[in-house]
Amino acid sequence: MALHAKKAVGRLSVHVYDAPVRIWHWVNAFSILTLALTGYFIGSPLTSVSGEASANYLMGHIRFIHFAAAQILTVLLILRVYWVFVGGVHARQIFYMPIWSGRFWKEWSHEVRWYMFMAPQPRKYPGHNPLARFTMFLMFTLPLLFMVITGFALYSDGAGRDSWEYVLFGWVFSIWPNSQDIHTNHHLGMWVILIFAIVHIYVVVREDIMSSQSIISSMFSGERLSKDMED
Repeated sequence: MALHAKKAVGRLSVHVYDAPVRIWHWVNAFSILTLALTGYFIGSPLTSVSGEASANYLMGHIRFIHFAAAQILTVLLILRVYWVFVGGVHARQIFYMPIWSGRFWKEWSHEVRWYMFMAPQPRKYPGHNPLARFTMFLMFTLPLLFMVITGFALYSDGAGRDSWEYVLFGWVFSIWPNSQDIHTNHHLGMWVILIFAIVHIYVVVREDIMSSQSIISSMFSGERLSKDMED
């Protein structure tokens, strides 16, 4: 019986992620986790307790943490968009899709087959592969923007019509006059991002093991290490 094994015959290191992108990734992940946890309790509040409000201000603290995390996420998103224009080529990949490119869709199709275990080998990309770009744009970038817009619209409902939040985001109420509809859509947006996060974690671990490329460590070091394999 022949025993087949693969061994690495060469290593190639490519700088992929700039420091601002890596910092944004991890702080953004922590902010989203904080927003999801506090947002869940805002949508499903804890049981009310009797007594002086000042001594039972837990929900007030939860709301404050939620609003603070939202401010951090928004500022970082603005800075991240700025880095799209001044950073490296890989800094802009999740903010647009080259849908006009036949090559993009051909490579996208190959990645779909690879993730379905129908292709023997993945193709190596310095940054995100086409399927990753497609998924991140539709299930992360756009939903994140949606969450910022609807979140500040909801905040403006309490801040008042003379607040800067209402000036910038009050137009959302012309689409959904009932604030409860905005609450519901904001809540659904959270679940879209959480589902994406679960799939994202699975995929990066899978690719780190199966694709002969460093995926997880590249978001710490900025370097993508690829290994050429032979039988």
